[in-house]
Amino acid sequence: MEFDLENPLPFSTDNFPSLFSAEIHHMPSKTYLQTLISSSSSTNNLPIRREIPSSILHISRQSDPFLPYLAVNYMDRFLSAHSIPDGKPWIFRLVAVSCVSLALKMRQTELSVSDLADNDGGLIFNSATIERMEMLILGALKWRMRSVNPFSFLNYFVSLFDSGDEARSIQALKNRGTQIIFKSQKDIKLLEFKPSIISASALLVASHEFFPIQFQPFRDAICSCSYVIKEELLHCYDVMAAAAGLLTPANVLDFSCSFSETEQSN
Repeated sequence: MEFDLENPLPFSTDNFPSLFSAEIHHMPSKTYLQTLISSSSSTNNLPIRREIPSSILHISRQSDPFLPYLAVNYMDRFLSAHSIPDGKPWIFRLVAVSCVSLALKMRQTELSVSDLADNDGGLIFNSATIERMEMLILGALKWRMRSVNPFSFLNYFVSLFDSGDEARSIQALKNRGTQIIFKSQKDIKLLEFKPSIISASALLVASHEFFPIQFQPFRDAICSCSYVIKEELLHCYDVMAAAAGLLTPANVLDFSCSFSETEQSN
C-alpha cells in the first residue's frame, strides 16, 4: 500500500487520537535542535542540515513535493541519533540518496534507486552501499517509516474551521496550509514543535491570509483543542508566519494580544 502522508495510520480505528499519541515517536531527539544551534564550525551538523536537504531536493526534483518532505523527515530523525564523521563529505550525498530511496519505497513511485544514482550528476553509489546506509537509517528510525507528520493533522484542524459550508473555502485553506508546510521545512526552528502544532500553525497563517474575518474564531477553536498547548501554538505561528512572508510587527501583536485575551477569559 502506498504511504499517504495525510493518513499514516490507515488501519487505526481511532485515527486522530492515535495520531496525536504517536507523533512524538516520529520526531528528532529533543537535543537535536540545540545541537544544531550550538554548532559553529564548518564541520558540524548545521551545514550538514543545509547540505543534505539541498541534495534531497535536487535528487527528487522530478517527483511530487511529498517525497522530499518525507526524505528530510527521515534525515532529521537519523541525524538526531547519528553524527557524520568529519572529512567524509561523500557521506552527505549517500545519506541524501538513501533517505530518498526509502521515501521512494514508501511512496511506491515509478522511480528507482538506479534512477536516482544516474540522474544525480554527482557521486554514484552502488545498490549494496545504499542498502547498507538504508539499514543504518532504519535502525535510527526504529523502523517507523510511516511518519506522522504535519499533513496528517490537516483534516482534523480544517474540520474546526467555520466556512459556512463552502467546500471551496475549506480546500483553499488546506491547499495554502500545505504550501506553507512545504515552504517552512527548511527552517530549523520548527524542529522543536510537534507535527500537529506545525499543522495548526500553518492553517492559522493561511486563515490570516485568505479568511481574516474567520481567523479569530478559528484560532479560538484550535486553542480549545485538548491536544494543543497554546504557548507552543503562539511560538510556532510566529515561525510559520515568517516562513510564509506574512510576519509583520502588527500581525504578531494582533495574534499575541488576542491570545492573551483568550487566556484571561478562560
